[in-house]
This record gives sequence, structure tokens and C-alpha cells, in this order.
Amino acid sequence: MNYELLREFCISRGIEVRLDEPMSMHTSLRIGGPADIALFPDESSFPELIRILAAGRIPYIVIGGGTNILVKDQGIDGVVIFTSKMNSIALNAQRSTLNAEAGCSLQKALNLCVENGLSGMEGLAGIPGSTGGAIAGNAGSFGCEMKDVIKSVNLLMPDGMIKELSADDMGFQYRSAKIPFGSIILSAVLLLKKDEPFEIKKRVANFINEKKSKQPVSKASAGCVFKNHKDTAAGKLMDEAGCKGMRVGDIEVSAVHANFFVNTGNGTCDDFLRLMDMVGSKVKEKFGIILEPEIRIMGK
Repeated sequence: MNYELLREFCISRGIEVRLDEPMSMHTSLRIGGPADIALFPDESSFPELIRILAAGRIPYIVIGGGTNILVKDQGIDGVVIFTSKMNSIALNAQRSTLNAEAGCSLQKALNLCVENGLSGMEGLAGIPGSTGGAIAGNAGSFGCEMKDVIKSVNLLMPDGMIKELSADDMGFQYRSAKIPFGSIILSAVLLLKKDEPFEIKKRVANFINEKKSKQPVSKASAGCVFKNHKDTAAGKLMDEAGCKGMRVGDIEVSAVHANFFVNTGNGTCDDFLRLMDMVGSKVKEKFGIILEPEIRIMGK
């Protein structure tokens, strides 16, 4: 693996490099061992960076806001690329479109829409993380999903070319998108519709208040742990199976919403995984249903 070429490239392009970077500093769960190398590029240097990593056969993973991931306690081999500096956003009010880079906060995009009287994203209010991550996981709430506002997505393909895909091409499904293997989301164009700013703000406020009453938004969590099962909410199954309050170490099933596991102190990935197994077993025992993880698990 040619790490020297990578180092020289990062120096030449002013890319911030951190060694043995604790992933617990970059995940909403505050969990995760060290990444061998952490890089913070902007979009202009991103394609060439990926080519260098591929040529050197250096393993890498791309992370946005770190809000729906669980990183192993042993950390991550190779390179972790953070999109936090890929955060530009541009509004075209006349066309009712918003162009956001992958690292742009989803709530930043929503707030810009609200301020300019563009509707369509209100149901996504309160969802943390980046726009790229929200697209990859087709994030949604209150009957609204990312697929409802996506016009097109720019992807960096494995061959280094940039390809634009329409919303239909993305093959959005429940909490997933059919992103071509090895490709990376660079940016997206969102298509909204005009409405009165006051009415949009009112809807956003209502959704935020409802979320605060039903989810542990002030706690360290990674959002929903398991995907909903067909027409039944995973949280409802877990609640009826008596999972609320279950605990392993400092990881606890929220008393507010059973599909949220919260880190109450110094929880570990191993604690989290053990609790997932225990909860899954209780739901299977009571309902005969096998829950599928919604949270992404990564690392050594």
C-alpha cells in the first residue's frame, strides 16, 4: 500500500490528515475506536483522492454526519474520508431547486428552504446527519422521504468519472437506495415547491415538537436501530415484547422510544451489539419476527 503517495497528495492539496483518529468523536453514539487515517477533503480534490487510494490499494470508507452508524471498538482499518468540508449549498428560488454537496447538513438544507418559501422537506425536520447520508439511506419521517424531493444525484463512479442519476435511476426503497457498487455521492439537486414561509415554519415546528415528545432527541443515539417490519413499526414490536429499559453496560433501550438505543455514559460497540441480540431474540420469541438492522455497523 502506497501511503507515501497519499501523504504527498494531501500535503499538496491542503487536505487535513489525522492519524489514529477516535471515531467516537465523529458518531452521534459517541462510540468507535480509532481510524488509521482520517482525511477531510473538499469536493475539488475528492475525485483525485479516490483515484490515488484505488491505485495504492488502500482501503477506505466515506462518512458523513456519523448519525446512523455503529463503529467497532477496535476502530477502522485504512482511511476514513469525512465529507464535512464538502458542505456548499446553492438555492435557485426561480426553479425551486436546491443544490447541496454530500457533506451539507440536512437541517441546513431544510432551513434554507424554509427561509425561502420552498416546501417539501418539512417531514425531514429534526433528522440529523448529512445530505449524502440521508440520500443513501433514503431517510424519512412523518410520511416524507428523501426520494420525494430528489431530482438528481451526482455520483463519483469507480472509474473516476462523475455520473448524474435521476431519482428514478436511484431505485429508492424503504431506507435504501440502489447506489452503483463502489460509487460515492458527491452532491444532489432537490426539487421543491413554493409555499408561504409562515406555513412551512409552522409545519416544521409541529414536526419538531412531535419528535421531541416521542424520541430521545437530546440523548446520544444513532436513530432507529432496526427497520420497520412490513406494516408494523419495529419500535412497537420491541415495546410490546417488553424491551424498554433493557440495558447492557451503558447502552440502554430508550424508555421514550424502544427503537432507540442510547449511550448513557461510556457505552461500547460490544455492549450495543449484545443489546441488539437480546432485543432481537425477545421480539422473535414473542412474534416470530426477525428484525433487520437499520443502523450501519462498520469497523475491524
